Amino acid sequence: MTDGPPADLRTAISATLHETLSEARDLGFLGPGPIDEHVRRALDLAVATDEAPARALDLGSGGGVPGLPLMLLWPLSRWVLLEAGRRRAAFLKEALAALDLVDRAEVVPERAETAARSKLRGTFDIVVARGFAGPAVTAECGSGFLRPGGRMIVAEPPGGAPSRWDPAGLGELGMVIGTTFRSPTASQVLLQEHACPDRYPRRVGVPAKRPLW
Repeated sequence: MTDGPPADLRTAISATLHETLSEARDLGFLGPGPIDEHVRRALDLAVATDEAPARALDLGSGGGVPGLPLMLLWPLSRWVLLEAGRRRAAFLKEALAALDLVDRAEVVPERAETAARSKLRGTFDIVVARGFAGPAVTAECGSGFLRPGGRMIVAEPPGGAPSRWDPAGLGELGMVIGTTFRSPTASQVLLQEHACPDRYPRRVGVPAKRPLW
């Protein structure tokens, strides 16, 4: 895992990131609680991989967590922040400019079910998700973005709960259950063993109305 930018630059980035996420919280795009805690929990997701991804996607990025902190941790990675909400997407574009990240990241203002059938399909090493939806919806909406061998890293309730993830349902998506991390922040890894079948994700709204499990 890369050490990231030099210490003096990390200090400047940290201040700008704190300001950016404070604004996101004030706008209601980020949940309550100290900004440092939001950043810590986002960075904790990096334990799920032993190397920085070339391409990563933040599924339902909202106020930019976990995507923005991980983007700064992995300075050579290229990112997509996927966010269907217009106001949130506009905020994220401003955040990328403030953090000087526009050269290696873009905001895609679309629903996951639609974006996963675009040129983005099957092109990412990692998909991260925090508070996107329930397990079945998160898996179905994220699977189409992953290349075979890629992984989804999902922030989980405290302590982790691998029983939330149904092996048969994941198998429909070409996925298998990976490592469950219970600390420092709970997360679940899902491995994209095979390419996501063409029929997934289903059309907009269907994954939530008729979840796979």
